[in-house]
Amino acid sequence: MRVLHAAKFYPPVLGGMETVVQSLCDRTAGEWDVRAVVANESRRTVEERCGLVRVERAGSFGRFASVPLCPALPIHLWRERADCVVLHEPNPIAGLALFLRTPSRRLIVWHHSDLVRPWWAPYTYGRIQQALYRRADCVIVSNPVLAARSPVVRHARRVVVIPIGIDLARYRVLDAVAQARAAQLRAGTPGPRILFVGRFVYYKGLDVLIDAMTGCQGTLTLVGDGPLDGDLRAQVARLGLEGRVQFAGRASDEDLPAYYHASDVFVLPSIAETEAYGVVQIEAMASGVPVISTNLPTGVPWVNQDRVTGLVVPPRDPTALGEALRTLIGDEALRRTLGANGRRRADAQFSRDRTVLAFKELIETTVRAPERLDRWLTHAEPT
Repeated sequence: MRVLHAAKFYPPVLGGMETVVQSLCDRTAGEWDVRAVVANESRRTVEERCGLVRVERAGSFGRFASVPLCPALPIHLWRERADCVVLHEPNPIAGLALFLRTPSRRLIVWHHSDLVRPWWAPYTYGRIQQALYRRADCVIVSNPVLAARSPVVRHARRVVVIPIGIDLARYRVLDAVAQARAAQLRAGTPGPRILFVGRFVYYKGLDVLIDAMTGCQGTLTLVGDGPLDGDLRAQVARLGLEGRVQFAGRASDEDLPAYYHASDVFVLPSIAETEAYGVVQIEAMASGVPVISTNLPTGVPWVNQDRVTGLVVPPRDPTALGEALRTLIGDEALRRTLGANGRRRADAQFSRDRTVLAFKELIETTVRAPERLDRWLTHAEPT
């Protein structure tokens, strides 16, 4: 069976959607002929093998509002032949191309998040999304909040919730090298140790987190990079926090679990609905670290449950965030309880194997036995 993924980018480009796409492709390529058509970060079009996955990166001319300007992408999509196309949304260039012509009888949409910027996007491309979702055999979302609240998903004929999972074992138990790295990080970071992992972009709310640090003890380590790096460094200097906020840069795949195990609290201070899920929360939970996140109308507070696996605070509120940090920093027993609960929730709900199995069953049913799809969906919802 040939399955074609239409996505924005593909790793090594960083991003939540890219990580999910790579995981789905890698874990199914042994059974299916799996291809991905995505945008390149340069003007060159290249075709390559990433493991067993054939990836075609169409040349682009930069980005506008996070959308790759990739006029050749539709041509590359249209010339493919597949038993099923999986469109990863939001993805305006690929979505428009598949709206005009879909090179398969079967279309699945994985709706990662609502399109909220620029303000006019829901009134323009949003109309195309609605038509695509009505046409699609099924729309996948990562959490029940998105299924219930998304103004686009409500137009779908069928919706299934498949939580995004990760390789839990990688974060649960560290090997000797990772343990040594975690010990090194702890020794070099005055406690209490607060961690953020992600891109330095507007919707992550890092300016709010840095403001909150003015009323808290401890050291904040920021793992990642992005366009707001200079602004955030200037804010740290302005607030006199140079000794208490560390810019660690990007972490390697080998080092990332060590950063979680070296921390006492993990924070995801996102402020906008662009943050639809927050996979980094699951990485922290699998590591036994309590999470502080924000009460967005998305899947973020569904992943991290307030007073169960961590604390949930209002977005854009440095006072509330600072209070939550002080609560966890000052109560080791609470941190241990929330961390243990987080591990149990990650084991029960957020394993990569569970995600891939549900996705494979959906595609197999859609292509080989579409008359059974409605029956399969009634048994596919997470507990």
